[in-house]
Amino acid sequence: METGLCNPAFRLEDAGITGLGQVHYNMLEPALVEAAVKRGEGVLGQGGAFLCSTGKHTGRSPKDKFVVREPSVEADIWWENNPPMDPEAFERLRQDMLAHMQGGEYFVQDLYAGADPAHRLNIRMVNELAWHGLFIRHMLRRPELSELAGFTADFTVINCPSFKADPARHGCRSETIIAVSFERKLVLIADSSYAGENKKCIFSILNFILPGRGVMPMHCSANHAPGDPSDSAVFFGLSGTGKTTLSADPARTLLGDDEHGWTDTGIFNFEGGCYAKTINLSEEAEPEIYATTTRFGSVVENMVYDEHTRALDFADDSLTANMRCAYPLHYISNASETGLAGIPRTIVMLTCDAFGVLPPIARLTPAQAMYHFLSGFTAKVAGTEKGLTEPTPTFSTCFGAPFMTRRPEVYGELLRRKIAETGAQCWLVNTGWTGGAHGTGSRMPIRATRRLLRAALDGSLADVQFRADPHFGFEVPVAVPGVETGLLDPRSTWADPAAYDAQASRLVRMFVENFAQYRAHVGEDVNAAAPHAA
Repeated sequence: METGLCNPAFRLEDAGITGLGQVHYNMLEPALVEAAVKRGEGVLGQGGAFLCSTGKHTGRSPKDKFVVREPSVEADIWWENNPPMDPEAFERLRQDMLAHMQGGEYFVQDLYAGADPAHRLNIRMVNELAWHGLFIRHMLRRPELSELAGFTADFTVINCPSFKADPARHGCRSETIIAVSFERKLVLIADSSYAGENKKCIFSILNFILPGRGVMPMHCSANHAPGDPSDSAVFFGLSGTGKTTLSADPARTLLGDDEHGWTDTGIFNFEGGCYAKTINLSEEAEPEIYATTTRFGSVVENMVYDEHTRALDFADDSLTANMRCAYPLHYISNASETGLAGIPRTIVMLTCDAFGVLPPIARLTPAQAMYHFLSGFTAKVAGTEKGLTEPTPTFSTCFGAPFMTRRPEVYGELLRRKIAETGAQCWLVNTGWTGGAHGTGSRMPIRATRRLLRAALDGSLADVQFRADPHFGFEVPVAVPGVETGLLDPRSTWADPAAYDAQASRLVRMFVENFAQYRAHVGEDVNAAAPHAA
């Protein structure tokens, strides 16, 4: 009842997972696509892409994620952000899930999380859905077939969407659960077909393990100069800020679009693929990402398509605005083959300021970088969520709060130390609004953003004249060749400067109120980097 290649001394039975029906080890992409279609999990789209729906969960379920409270991690987990689960409840969950899985068909993938062999984790994924196996095979890094004979896992993830947790019995919130045990090196996922849970649970694990090794885990994209991995850059940013788009610059080599580590010698991609949002994706603006939606084996989630032609509708968000495409990195022509690069010369923190206050780019000191990293600011705009009628601030610490397993200051201090030690230049880039808030002003011109970024990356931006921002204290360029000078002074772009001043004071208060939770945990220099009313 078993097929495929694996370490004969490391089968599921060796990890106590017994009584299953058919078990398929390390199927390759064509076989996974065949199995998924045969099982009715989705359909083939144009070019051989796999089109599927994730059902009731079209995104992550962060309120259903738990960490088992165990002695070895008790003192280090950020429990306010990671609800605890009793070890006894986790064991009941494990036993009940394995009993539910008896006789079923499962798809196992043995993969690497991390391009740097010194810091990667060996991950065994056990999936009920064949297309989840295809997805995670794209997203993590694939061993050579010859390496599978000796593969053993550092962590195992079991994902069984058909199993429903019992809150009373398993100590959870709902029938959906993502539970991580660091001592048992096991993750259990139930009652969610959203494939993103597969990859983000691994990111959460790395976020806990790597800081103990002096490695900075980052929710960021990264690239480097063509032919020169020593000239690398990282791009922090929440969804909607342009992280994937701006890092996929055809003039540079793409390392990855989501998760990386920063060691004493360089940076490395955790993943082997990309998971791009496809809402309003256009062939003109992002031709390479657009092309992946019709490549063989790409996983296209929750997109509306024509039943006859299987053509995708990139504007129809009736299923979800979080429609996505997962594909291997080699589908992007300028992607790095190694996933490795040197120590970053440039750090970019992306924000989408829908209040129209922040400049298009600003230079940050190490203390200011830590302040804005811990703040993790962006803004949602009216109409993106039910009930939103005006811009709403979002502060997601470290630009990825849901995945932070340690306290934010741990990551913030790592970042500040690495910036100070390496001399990396740090820039805050606003891809949001200018000339007024959302509804009045206009979106920052993408050409101007790209021009400013390229000047930051090639070093020429450091040589221009700067002014101190009266509210935030960071340095803002006065003039940059090829960029409209007025754009660099947000106040001058507003028809009513007094209205800008009022809006700026409002945004300052939001920053200060949010940062109050960190003031006692950071140094005086970081607290001094807080904005103030002019």
